[in-house]
Amino acid sequence: MKTIKGPAIFLAQFADDKAPFNNLKNICNYMADLGYKGVQIPSWDPRMIDLQKAAESKDYADEIAGTVEEAGLVITELSTHLQGQLVAVHPAYNELFDGFAPASMAGDLKAKSEWATQQLKYAAKASHNLGLNAHATFSGALMWHTVYPWPQRPAGLVDTGFTELAKRWTPILDEFDKYGIDVCYELHPGEDLHDGITFEMFLDKVNHHKRANILYDPSHFVLQCLDYLQFIDFYHERIKMFHVKDAEFNPTGKQGVYGGFQGWVERAGRFRSLGDGQVDFGGIFSKLSQYDYDGWAVLEWECAIKHPEQGAAEGAPFIQSHIIRVTEKAFDDFAGTGADENFNRKILGI
Repeated sequence: MKTIKGPAIFLAQFADDKAPFNNLKNICNYMADLGYKGVQIPSWDPRMIDLQKAAESKDYADEIAGTVEEAGLVITELSTHLQGQLVAVHPAYNELFDGFAPASMAGDLKAKSEWATQQLKYAAKASHNLGLNAHATFSGALMWHTVYPWPQRPAGLVDTGFTELAKRWTPILDEFDKYGIDVCYELHPGEDLHDGITFEMFLDKVNHHKRANILYDPSHFVLQCLDYLQFIDFYHERIKMFHVKDAEFNPTGKQGVYGGFQGWVERAGRFRSLGDGQVDFGGIFSKLSQYDYDGWAVLEWECAIKHPEQGAAEGAPFIQSHIIRVTEKAFDDFAGTGADENFNRKILGI
């Protein structure tokens, strides 16, 4: 067994034009003071990193790593959640995702997808230059508008959708494979990969590509009423990243999973700061440790109620308190009598 690394924190929700969240140096010093040991960097935010430059210049990548290390931290992973989303976008969402790409591509689905694909390839090389072995992203979605269909889905639609999704992602997975880096899809509502079954269907279409893996985030499973502990039993071999994020689901006689078009505070299902929701983190850390999870525990702060700075301050000790120092010995070793093959045969009467 391995001891989970952490605590670390995803910087996306904290980056801001105001100090100390306005550049990588300042935000790393702030997070280090709170007790974090690693940071996950959003690659789309120029205040944090120039992704293309990190891919094309090892010297620049070393500078980025050095800035983080000066604060006493390490980079856990890069993230391309926004770019990954654009690899596959249904036309119904075209304009809604314009803000994820350069303004010159507004309304152009093909251009945005090609740009996003190149961004992912930059991320593979940049991750290599930074000495990383895992990468966080979204799958994008061609089928989400049919997730609860009326009228019913035409026969073969899902198969066609996953075939196309795999066609777009296979070259990206191959690029990451060149550098020995796992692509970890955050299974998330709004993405075609949002639960175990959809991940399996995608995996089949990419011929069980060894770089197609999972970013495990239990909060999204709470809101789907999915057994997030058993999920680990099923998919632990593909879980290469872990977002520590809390959530709660409190259905009423008026609303349930779909939330009644309400804002986050009014929804039955909502994200919460660590310890304020319903996620059994004791169970999660135990299972991940049991299955030799060899990665980081990364706080992703999203809360409908609590201020992010309070969430970040409380998050580091919360994660640290849940990290299990795995044992190298069995608890009943003291009672062992020693044995060899002859002794074992004698005990068995053979």
